[in-house]
Amino acid sequence: MSFRKDFIWGAATASYQIEGAAYEDGKGPSVWDRFSHEPGKILEGHTGDVACDHYHRFREDVALMKEMGVKNYRFSISWPRLIPQGVGEVNEKGVQFYSDLIDELIAAGIRPIVTLFHWDYPAALQARGAWENPESPKWFEAYAALCAERFGDRVKDFITFNEPQCFIGLGYGKGEHAPGYRLPLSSTVVMSHHVLMAHGLAVKALRKYAPGCRVGYAPCGDARIPASEDPADIEAARRAYFQVGDNPEGWAFNVSWWSDPPILGSYPEQGLRLLGQYLPQGWEKDLETIHQPLDFYCQNIYNGDVVRAADNAQGYEMVPQPVGHPKTAIQWPITPDALYWGPKFLYERYKLPFMISENGMSSHDVVSLDGKVHDPQRQDYMHRYLRAYKRAAEDGVDAIGYLAWSLMDNYEWAFGYTDRFGMIYVDYQTQERIVKDSFYWYKTVMEQNGENL
Repeated sequence: MSFRKDFIWGAATASYQIEGAAYEDGKGPSVWDRFSHEPGKILEGHTGDVACDHYHRFREDVALMKEMGVKNYRFSISWPRLIPQGVGEVNEKGVQFYSDLIDELIAAGIRPIVTLFHWDYPAALQARGAWENPESPKWFEAYAALCAERFGDRVKDFITFNEPQCFIGLGYGKGEHAPGYRLPLSSTVVMSHHVLMAHGLAVKALRKYAPGCRVGYAPCGDARIPASEDPADIEAARRAYFQVGDNPEGWAFNVSWWSDPPILGSYPEQGLRLLGQYLPQGWEKDLETIHQPLDFYCQNIYNGDVVRAADNAQGYEMVPQPVGHPKTAIQWPITPDALYWGPKFLYERYKLPFMISENGMSSHDVVSLDGKVHDPQRQDYMHRYLRAYKRAAEDGVDAIGYLAWSLMDNYEWAFGYTDRFGMIYVDYQTQERIVKDSFYWYKTVMEQNGENL
């Protein structure tokens, strides 16, 4: 049995990770432009100044997508490339770049799926308090409206935010990502609420200025995998998946705080007990704006934690991975069942058409003596995860798509260029693209709609 006939197969990237041209054609600086140049912040001192030079090479990259058989391409727009100060004057050269990219994709028979925000926040707005500023949702609303007005005639699929858990939790909580702050809960919880308000306002703007478009949302969260098929373990995993953590440094890394308000119209009760005191005054009346109808719901899922029932206050406990459990090059555990239980639990709770917006593997890829890049580990990883996802679809999850991370090797945030997730190898010295074996393997999977898994 295969996936549904209209299943969305494709690949994904993000603007700061591939575009380069950080200071060209009127683009304003982002928090990542600043952060990546701070000594000691990024592994080996790497920056995204050039990245994959996609800004100048997008036509070559689209041609490779076409060769691969990609029919759907998720990419993000750089807010400061369009609006250098975050608000106000529009940079027409930035608009032209994305317009040209969209036209090139459509000419190649590829559907553009646009993510409005994948972390490269305008530095000018960071100076004004960023997401802690009560005006920040309106800044994002205006940006979303611009994207809808300029691109909505051709782009019919939009995603508002990518992984708010990370850009708030790592950027403003742990300080590991741009802008590198370690702020108290009284700040980060307020930020989370403003991000959710920005999401709601953006959905309304997209529907107003790009009528007929489809709108989704792409948070993240490691799945919870029951230790056995025992109903008690399954219920324990389900409960653990939707708990809001009580660790002040890691509170943001959960599902329900970020997904319940947009989809269910309320914050989770357990989350409110922990964090409600930090929400801005009058937050309750914002829920109507936050709670906008969505056409689909996404998750970026790479791995999961095993959970079993336990006789304690939580009713569950985490099961440590055994010694020697396989990991990817970035040291993430390989847990294919995350793509069964994650979609299953999420679809049960949110009941929206579901898409994997990111999944893939960092591997130790090299150009071999034959001039090719052989990556059997990545093929095996994707094969196992896709089989689990297919099982979820067969068990009733309305699985509408899978977007592999990533189309090409790119700038992996705090890890710089030391990790390679792509199905296309990038030589960062010459910008040569070399297709990997997984490129052709995934092409076959897409052509056969997963029947060969």
